[in-house]
Amino acid sequence: MRAALIVNRITATREHNLQEVLTGVSKAAAMGAELVMLPEAALTGLRNNDRPARDLGFGVDPRGPEVRAMAAMARSSRVHLAVGLLERAGSRLYDTAVLFKPDETAPHVYHRISPGWHGKRAAPQVYAAGHKVDTVRTPLGAFGFLICGDLFDDGLVKKMKALAPDWLLVPTGRCFGNGAQDDRRWVKEEQPAYIERVRLAGMTTLLVNSLADRNLDGGSFGGAMVVAPDGEVLARLPLGNPGVLFADLPGPG
Repeated sequence: MRAALIVNRITATREHNLQEVLTGVSKAAAMGAELVMLPEAALTGLRNNDRPARDLGFGVDPRGPEVRAMAAMARSSRVHLAVGLLERAGSRLYDTAVLFKPDETAPHVYHRISPGWHGKRAAPQVYAAGHKVDTVRTPLGAFGFLICGDLFDDGLVKKMKALAPDWLLVPTGRCFGNGAQDDRRWVKEEQPAYIERVRLAGMTTLLVNSLADRNLDGGSFGGAMVVAPDGEVLARLPLGNPGVLFADLPGPG
């Protein structure tokens, strides 16, 4: 499987972000990608501040034009497309990951279960959580999603390990408290913890983090990596700049 992990620079203009995503998918497909993956909240960033009247406006309609455009791109480019989105479902907001297949219109949907994407006092009737860890089968193998903090929940990792997908996809939206995009700090302080979580999960894991300016979402720092079940980093894109990480991975089995 040839995977392309795209770190797009998220701006305050959702239309621009969508176009960047579509252009990136098209270019990655032209370079042989079979799976294209983007970060958590790839069209908006995690700009929510626990004020429903404001935050619901960042939500993407799962039946709306943005989702239809990404589904159409997956079909026309013949790729499997994994994207993180803030999803609006009526008066509820989810931190969501979707997988578009090239031969289907409706995507596979996963809702983040861990609550770290919003504040502790955020209204639970608005800021909603998922309840199910599952997998989706494709010609490339079986995929499972965990979003950002889900990877650090022992119970969720245990459930995913029992399902034993071929590939674990982890879109993230991390930032340092000071807004730094410091690759040395990442390698020293953060990367070892992620590697240990992948070892615990026991499957090849693809992680891609969002990238934005500090005044947008606190300064998510970008970066991407592919980690083998034993913790070996197979490929890595440093923090701080938009780009694409290509990884040629052996098929399942």
